[in-house]
Formats: sequence, C-alpha cells, structure tokens
Amino acid sequence: MKNTLMTPAQAAERIAAGATLVIAGAEEALTALPRGRWIGGTSVYFMTEDGGHVDRENLFVTEIEAAEDARPVLYEGEDLPSLTMGRYEDGLSVILIPAFSKAHEAYAIGAAEFPGLFDQPVMGWVTGVHLDDLATRKPKVFDGSRGTAYDEGALVLHVKLPADRIANVEILNLFEQDTGGAEISFAATGFSARRAMVDGAEVDFAEWVQAQGIDTRLPLVANYAGAMINVSFQSVGAEGVAFYAPVIEGVSYRIAHSPGDYATIFAQRAQGDGAQELSCNCILNFLYGELEEKRTGSFTGPVTFGEIAYILLNQTMVRLQLHRLEHAAVA
Repeated sequence: MKNTLMTPAQAAERIAAGATLVIAGAEEALTALPRGRWIGGTSVYFMTEDGGHVDRENLFVTEIEAAEDARPVLYEGEDLPSLTMGRYEDGLSVILIPAFSKAHEAYAIGAAEFPGLFDQPVMGWVTGVHLDDLATRKPKVFDGSRGTAYDEGALVLHVKLPADRIANVEILNLFEQDTGGAEISFAATGFSARRAMVDGAEVDFAEWVQAQGIDTRLPLVANYAGAMINVSFQSVGAEGVAFYAPVIEGVSYRIAHSPGDYATIFAQRAQGDGAQELSCNCILNFLYGELEEKRTGSFTGPVTFGEIAYILLNQTMVRLQLHRLEHAAVA
C-alpha cells in the first residue's frame, strides 16, 4: 500500500489509471473526483509526514496496490448485519460510516454479533467534518464507482487479494486501566447513561464524575482478555453522561490513567512502516494530544470520529497491513 497527500487533480489521475483507492478529504474535494474504483469519507484532519494538519483542499489517498479486484457496497437498515456476505473469499474489507448516523449507532452496538465479522479483516473509520461545522454539515461517505455520496449507511469496499498476500489488522491504544481506580459497570448498553454501579454502589453517574473531578479527556477502559478497549466521554450534564461509543451492559470499566505526552509515547510505541499501511487515528487523540504540527512517527492517515478494527473503537489508532506469504519449498 502507498499513502500520499494529493491534490484532487493528482487523485483523479490515479483514479483514471484504474487504481484501487481509499480517500479522505473535505466534501468539496471528494465531490470533484471522477468515477472509479475508490471509496471516500469526509475528514479535514490528517496526520502527515510533517505532522498533524487541518486541510480542506487536499486529499489523503491510500492506494491498495495489491488489489486484484474491488467492489464498493452500501449497507443500511436491515441489510447492515449482512455486510460480510459480499466479500471475496481471499481479501479484506474497508468500511466507512458517517458519524452520528443510524448506521453508526447500529454498528457500534451490534457489529460484534454480525455473522462472520471476525473471519476476515475488517478495518475502517467513522467519517467526520471540521468541528466548527458540526451544526451545519453532515459527515458523508462516497461511492466512487457510482459518483454518489451518502450521509447514512455503511459503505464497504470489498477487496480481493492475490493468493500470496494476507491482511492483518492491529490497534495501538495508549490507554490502560487505572487499576487503583473505581470499578464501573452499567445496567444497559448504549451511548449514554444516567446511572452506574461504582464499586458495587448505584450512583448518578454524571454527579459522580463531577464530584470526583474526573478528567473526561481520559476514556473508560474495559479489559477484553488483555485487549484494552476505550469508551470516550462526549459530555457530562444534567441529562446524564454521553459517550462516543456504547458502554456495554455488565462489562467492567475503569477510568484510564494518563499515558503522558501523547506524541512522544505514540512515536515510541508505534513500530513498522506506516507509509505502507492503511491507518487512521482518533480526533480526540488529535485534540487532547495537541497533535497539530506534531509528528508521531511514520504513521500517516486521516484523523477520524471513530476507528473500526472489526468493532467500533475510540481514542485508538487502527492499522491495516498486507504481508506476503512465504510458501515452503516442496521437496
């Protein structure tokens, strides 16, 4: 794979050449592109080789050079759980979902139960807009093969890989549970909560967060068999606590402890050639880590409103790698 920050004209040249592309950019820049074998999602925040940038004019383009074939499919409503059915036998799926859409909520809550979800790599992100435009613009996804944009549904690019390639999805989460902190659980799955069980006692969760002086830049973290999965705070107020991903009924959470200087720790822990991987990073990491104009190593890509490594994640970097299989010699 190859990552490049391009002008719309440069991206159009790659589309005309028949390349298989995943593109992030402002709605106006994506709308200007010709039809071809690509999908796109709105974002104006990027991590580039020179650091974090806000860019409304250029596009971040990832070319999947190994793709033998690819087809974009929009899944929405009752069709959403069937998004694994349209994939190739040997391949991967890149998924883009508009933030705040019905598909965003449905995928976040139900994806882990979709049939066959974990049988083949599924990676992608939740598309967004400039934070100043949240009240006036909707995040969108673009099907380049049809020249159409959508603010609802999950757009999936099913990619066919050659027999000697295999895809791998990984996450890089700098947050871990503060094991000395309170144990928190919820009675219902959802993107908001009024009540919670904290160390065995039922509390008004918003009041508890405020009384404890919780730094809501730090997410709730659940330990799934050693994998740390974040749920980030969106707001805390009289109507309760809202999250950017759903809390799950019965799961035990703890507030994260601070990882320290985000850009420095990230660069230390990120290993591999990010220039050859499809990756995305969370808008909350971009904001809270003050990553604009800061470099975080070789990993470049869009800054997103949610990350997908099979399931929806928050405050996490997701990366997709392609590996060449080494076949053993036959005696």
